Amino acid sequence: MKTGAPDFKFIVILALLSVQAVCGIRFVIDREECFSHNVEYEGDTIHASFVVIKVDASWHYSRDGVDLVVKGPSGNQIQDFRDKTSEKFEFMAHEKGLHRFCFTNRSPYHETIDFDVFTGHFAYYDQHAKDEHFNPLLEQISKLEEALYNIQFEQHWLEAQTERQARVNEAMSRRAVYKAFYESAALIGASILQVYLLRRLFERKLGTSRV
Repeated sequence: MKTGAPDFKFIVILALLSVQAVCGIRFVIDREECFSHNVEYEGDTIHASFVVIKVDASWHYSRDGVDLVVKGPSGNQIQDFRDKTSEKFEFMAHEKGLHRFCFTNRSPYHETIDFDVFTGHFAYYDQHAKDEHFNPLLEQISKLEEALYNIQFEQHWLEAQTERQARVNEAMSRRAVYKAFYESAALIGASILQVYLLRRLFERKLGTSRV
């Protein structure tokens, strides 16, 4: 009788069911926004990132960083970032429960932020599967799961960074166009003024010579 195959399928199914989706959100912040992320197991690794995508500001305003404070379920401070336009970090949860991520916008303008967070955890429960031959397989599944998470996490991070850079380049191009327009208008105005002053000078000299 073959009993290994059903146990093997059962373990693989449980391993796949333990996959947790990456939580991503894009929001507009005025002054302060807080989000909670539940960690079910102590010792899990939390991966998080944020990127300031754009700022609803005038063309000459360039400061667009935000503050982020991460606190554990008991209120202890875990991470603290100040005046950042983007950041990617990870930390180990020393206790299970809700972890709070609070963003603070110190600029007078609204800012759009792309925020990403997920918890890396692998666990399986099968009292029948105690064969040591399964351990290497489960270890490889765990590594594959973590690699897939990291790929998705990195891809989202790069997409947000690319979008931010595109908006920054667009804003710089707009500033360059405005600057060139103002400089051209100033040169044209100065040229018209010079022509007017020269004509007045010639008219005066011409009137003096006739007298």
